[in-house]
Amino acid sequence: MKPETTDQLVAQLDSPDAAERRSALEQLAAARPHAQPPRRPEINLHCHTFFSYNAYGYSPSRFAWEAWDYGLEVAGIVDFDVLDGVVEFLEAGRLLGLKTVAGFETRVFIREYSDKVINSPHEPGVCYLAGVGFTAPPETDTEAARVLASMAACARRRNTRMLDRINEHLDPVSVDYEQDVLPLTPAGNATERHMLVAYERAAREALPAPDDLTAFWAEKLDEPIKKVRGLPNDAVALKNLIRGRLMKHGGVGYAAPDEGSFPALEDVVEMTLACGSVPSGCWLDGTNPGEADPLEHFAFFRSKGIPTITIIPDRNWNLRDSDERALKVGNLHRALEAAAQLQLPVLVGTEMNKAGQKFVDTFAAPEMEPYRQSFLDGAHVAWGHTLLKMTAGVGLTGDWADRHFGGDARARNEFFRRIGEAPYPNADAMSALAATGPDTDPVTLSRLVQA
Repeated sequence: MKPETTDQLVAQLDSPDAAERRSALEQLAAARPHAQPPRRPEINLHCHTFFSYNAYGYSPSRFAWEAWDYGLEVAGIVDFDVLDGVVEFLEAGRLLGLKTVAGFETRVFIREYSDKVINSPHEPGVCYLAGVGFTAPPETDTEAARVLASMAACARRRNTRMLDRINEHLDPVSVDYEQDVLPLTPAGNATERHMLVAYERAAREALPAPDDLTAFWAEKLDEPIKKVRGLPNDAVALKNLIRGRLMKHGGVGYAAPDEGSFPALEDVVEMTLACGSVPSGCWLDGTNPGEADPLEHFAFFRSKGIPTITIIPDRNWNLRDSDERALKVGNLHRALEAAAQLQLPVLVGTEMNKAGQKFVDTFAAPEMEPYRQSFLDGAHVAWGHTLLKMTAGVGLTGDWADRHFGGDARARNEFFRRIGEAPYPNADAMSALAATGPDTDPVTLSRLVQA
């Protein structure tokens, strides 16, 4: 059998078989040039993988490879409501010598904001939240594992209820959650975007004639034929229209949140901290009441034990409408200044769960350049935590950090920033770090990382 080409191995990184992904990455790593591609002062800490939904089908290993090949300084993944990709991504980072950070994203309910829209449109009290710096899922039969399982269960309930309503509306086209949706994701964690793929496919199969398919979508989406004509040949545009008309607020599949639709903020924060990881409050764009005062909002996050902020800058500055861009850039800068004032490292990325989203944001853009260093600092803090957590067993949160830094967030962040800024440790340094433990002081850990 002929040796596989680089392109074939890269394609295998997205295999649903974990062993095949690992084998392909090992072969790519063995064949790479000895010198790593130059690191760029750019990061993406918020990429979704195929364990929730990635628009390009990237597995954790594939994103790690692409990040290494591009030259990202730090790369990070988050998947909705699961930690299925954490171990694979961190192992890929160790194999490649790539600084990696892993965690989840979810939506929670915040009692104190029950009358305010925060960052989930039209949903008062509902807020996106991330957890980063995980090195493994929680151990089974723990409260943390129960909370994590409940996050995925809440998402599944929302999905299946939505699917039932949409099936009724789209009759005679229908989708079965078990048979048509779950096979689209390797670990059974489906999202709205998987449902969109299933519906688009089901309609094509049921209505193979182009005119019939166009007429079907025009009727079901309540759109003029002339607007829908041609969309069946543009799957991305069609799925965006279906999502907007049927799944989002005002659509037949949408249901306003009720009790139990989302886990409580406190439960998810406690689960994250119990795992020795780092909760991160997500900020959208400052246009909703809950985000109107970023200083007050971020202080609330901090009071709940949340020491970092997550932002997707591209959706705040890369906008065609000049008035909207001016408003959101101003809001973004206010948010970044508030985070700096409160000593909350900012973690940024691009999601990549929608076609067209960038692999990495444009840090040289005038709207971004003044904050490039703070973005790099946040990434180094997150990697510094991850490095020490997966070796010495200590991190940004927990007893060790409390003992050595107390309430001095500035000193704590600076320590982990310096750890994360250092070059990726060699094998000897990794072994030396792994031989330490929670009684090791910060000076010793710094010396070992710098060795």
